[in-house]
Amino acid sequence: MSVAYPDAVNHGVHRRGTAARLVKFHAPEIVFGIGSLVEAAHATLRFGGFRPFLVTDPGLIDAGWVSELEDHLTEQGLTATVWSGLTPNPKDFEIAAGFEVYQEGECDVIIALGGGSVIDAAKGVAVLAANGGNILDYEGVDQATKPIPPLVMVPTTSGTGADVSQFCIVTDTTRGTKITIIGRALVPDVTVIDPRLLTTMPEWLNAATGLDALTHGIEAFVSLAHNPLTDHHALRAVGLVTENLVHTIQDPMEMEARSVMAQASLEAGLAFTNAILGAAHAMSHQVGGMLDLPHGVINGILLPHVIRFNSTTDATPFVAIAAALSLPEQRGTPEEAALAVADRVERLAREIGVPKGLGELGVREEDLSRLASFALLDACMSTNPREATQEQMVALFRGAL
Repeated sequence: MSVAYPDAVNHGVHRRGTAARLVKFHAPEIVFGIGSLVEAAHATLRFGGFRPFLVTDPGLIDAGWVSELEDHLTEQGLTATVWSGLTPNPKDFEIAAGFEVYQEGECDVIIALGGGSVIDAAKGVAVLAANGGNILDYEGVDQATKPIPPLVMVPTTSGTGADVSQFCIVTDTTRGTKITIIGRALVPDVTVIDPRLLTTMPEWLNAATGLDALTHGIEAFVSLAHNPLTDHHALRAVGLVTENLVHTIQDPMEMEARSVMAQASLEAGLAFTNAILGAAHAMSHQVGGMLDLPHGVINGILLPHVIRFNSTTDATPFVAIAAALSLPEQRGTPEEAALAVADRVERLAREIGVPKGLGELGVREEDLSRLASFALLDACMSTNPREATQEQMVALFRGAL
């Protein structure tokens, strides 16, 4: 399964104004392939681990992946301290509790086996292990200044990209919102991507994380911080998700499609950690923080509205995205291409069962002003291609109700 982009280069991958820019591209060591889980143990040993801290969740323990990894660690003479005391959208107090377990076990290398919530929690523990304090103290860019323990990631979903990113998202339970912690130090040392681990995802999580990867690709491509090193990854991810996500839901054990979705998640992650994101994520963080809901599902509702909003300022980048999706509107005007992309995202979201609006998730009219205010403060808004006022942000949320 592969996606070709015959028109993509002519429609914006090499965009004007990027050639002379100085850019950086952050990425961990990447190990990819069916049966690669054992490499997480090898990496831990290579980093000098004696007492690895293994972050995971109860579902993955039940699925047997944790015991398989523990066996691999045992073969290397290592005994892990396993911590699974977290919930989806990891909370500030959960990370504090995880750090206590880390300290009690006198741990060193941190391994995360799980989806985005597990990986974010592991990063949060790593920040506290080196810097102390409260995890909320590190909101923003490069606030955690001391070197953190080695991070070995083993993703079990195909969409969050947290295993390659410089982001850590934590729920502030006092304010009922999510905070974004960004820093080069948060880019993991190694990610081990074994597509077998994707087969035990619940269907809803498969759909949600797939939409998250799609959102990463689109928002990274139109981001103000995009560059030639991120553009190809972003477009590649968009095409791969759109062609393969439904197939993985219909036939969850088919490994070729699973491997392609694992690649899509990886490429989307490489794109957004370097190009950052936009308004869909800034808005989604607030809804998710308020209602503790799956991030990718919220993205699936919001993304078409954000595409239409952003395209009124500059629709040109959406021509390349339309080409990546093989939409005939790629040959029309940029505005037509952008609207076609929004419609295609909406159709995919409906096809995999995402609600039509935020109202079905529990968002109310009286929530919109508060959500808009927090969204405008989110770090992801800094790279959205169109600025927004409070009134425009409220209108965006209202349109997505």
